[in-house]
Amino acid sequence: MIARAKILQPPWKEISRQREGATFGIWVFLASEMLFFGSLLLLYTAYRVANPDVFIIAGRETDIWYGTVNTAVLMTSSLTMAVAAQAAEADMRRLTIWCLGATVILGLMFLVFKGFEYAEDIKKNLVPGANFALKPPAAQIFFALYWIMTAIHAIHLSIGLGLVGRLAISGALRRVQLRENPQVEVTALYWHLVDVIWIILYPLIYLMGRS
Repeated sequence: MIARAKILQPPWKEISRQREGATFGIWVFLASEMLFFGSLLLLYTAYRVANPDVFIIAGRETDIWYGTVNTAVLMTSSLTMAVAAQAAEADMRRLTIWCLGATVILGLMFLVFKGFEYAEDIKKNLVPGANFALKPPAAQIFFALYWIMTAIHAIHLSIGLGLVGRLAISGALRRVQLRENPQVEVTALYWHLVDVIWIILYPLIYLMGRS
């Protein structure tokens, strides 16, 4: 009863109602995030329709190796996050903590690979500006959207790392009960959103002109 009381927060009187409220709240937030990314995707689509050939040329300049490896890393992290959520429900604390830790490590791997990829892009002068490597003006639009969308995704991923890491540390130190804790489900849903967004970005950025 004491552990359950630590999970329950005002103004909720029942854990079940608290979980329903937390789940509803995160879904509203995720919907707003999808609207935000949807506006960027709509902008991408409009420019792609207007400049199909140039977007194909620009897309071939992206590093498909980094993109594919990072996709595999994020998909694996989605699996470990899902296992962590299920393990928490089954009151398997050790497995939950290990899976949360694995999710953090995989997320950090993604950011490290992304940093190497950004360094390569800068070296190849693929940053929009006066010294941009490609001649067609619309190619700068492609890479402007590439930098904006991937950077925003990286920021969201970093936030997710903070949430997952905090949950893992709190669980390991037994500061919170993981079973029936709405923080686990909310964090898992947020992490899956980050993965879904990357699944959408991957073909638009890295498979352009390669299919």
